[in-house]
Amino acid sequence: MSASHAPLPLEGVRVLDLTNVLAGPFCTYQLALMGAEVVKVEQPLRGDLARRLGADPEAAKRGMGASFVAVNAGKQSVTLDLKHPEGKEVLKRLVAEADVLVENFRPGVMDRLALGYDTLSRIKPSLVYCAISGFGRDGPFAQRPAYDQIIQGASGVMSITGDATSAPLRVGYPVSDTVGGLTAAFAVASALVGARQTGAGRYIDVSMLEASLATMGWVVSNYLNAGVEPTPMGNANFTAAPSGTFRTGDGLINIAANEDKQYAALCDAVERPDLKADDRFADRHARKAHREALTGELEAALAVRGAAEWEDRLIRAGVPAGQVLTVPEIVEHPHIRGRGFVSEMETAEGTQRVTRCGFRFGDGNPVPSGPAPVLSAQTEAWLERLGYSGEDIQRLKDTGVT
Repeated sequence: MSASHAPLPLEGVRVLDLTNVLAGPFCTYQLALMGAEVVKVEQPLRGDLARRLGADPEAAKRGMGASFVAVNAGKQSVTLDLKHPEGKEVLKRLVAEADVLVENFRPGVMDRLALGYDTLSRIKPSLVYCAISGFGRDGPFAQRPAYDQIIQGASGVMSITGDATSAPLRVGYPVSDTVGGLTAAFAVASALVGARQTGAGRYIDVSMLEASLATMGWVVSNYLNAGVEPTPMGNANFTAAPSGTFRTGDGLINIAANEDKQYAALCDAVERPDLKADDRFADRHARKAHREALTGELEAALAVRGAAEWEDRLIRAGVPAGQVLTVPEIVEHPHIRGRGFVSEMETAEGTQRVTRCGFRFGDGNPVPSGPAPVLSAQTEAWLERLGYSGEDIQRLKDTGVT
């Protein structure tokens, strides 16, 4: 399905993006995909640190690192020195033209710059101001550095990732940064609805720690409501058995036979109907209690074929199953390619490939409006729009404000 020609939900919304690296830029990227005009305000000459990060060293040297491209497509870039009085003035003029401001400085930084919510909301009372930090604006942890790995460790995520011999283990991508960004995007979109209804903006305090904990609902609830402390279980599913990752004759396969009928179908599919009558595996709770023994029996049966063949057989038998794939395998898979999950855009420096959000609309895909911007690409145009003369613009460049 091609990109939608119908108006996107956030068209007409302008977002000032004062964020760096991942949690904040991921938030504003989601808003851009929904049609918002996102103006990224960056430090002169250097810009977002992510411009210098990623697996392509040459692109990073040019300030267009793969890490930056991943979450900044469709945005505009304006450079401002927010410590300079004239830089502050430019930002205030931008705020007067904006609906949303997102920042991920350490708590208190914007207030010390005299650019905090109380100041900016007087300029634009309907402003939705979103501050993303590692631990929130207050509390004993508030001033701690906010890095994804630190949050993963503090939240308990690492304590339940891996197995008894490998845990605590970091999740293989910046999950806390990403979840923090998604949480912020949801909060901003919700607050915009309120602002449109009442004319009053809102301050949003996003804690990456709390956002991570919020996604661990079942695990946390088991402790809060049943007194059960979560433990690392590797690739096994703590709610059911057989449910997890299993070795085959060639490769790994995930099987989720969480219901009795699925377990029975699995036993028949692997030609071990006797396992249905085994007292150790008679019901859901017995299978969980004898998880290791059941896994051994199943892996012995699965050894006669490879994961690809088992995937097809099990799905046809009504057993939820899927191969364990690499990132290249799934990104290049006909399913993902056919759904238009990756957008390609040509630039003067080559092709940029970026992923969209995890959903589509009935009338099309939300896709980036353009590639990730070159540093400061829209600065002059915005200064002109804000009423600065040619002489003013040159002076701001000469003094390092832009």
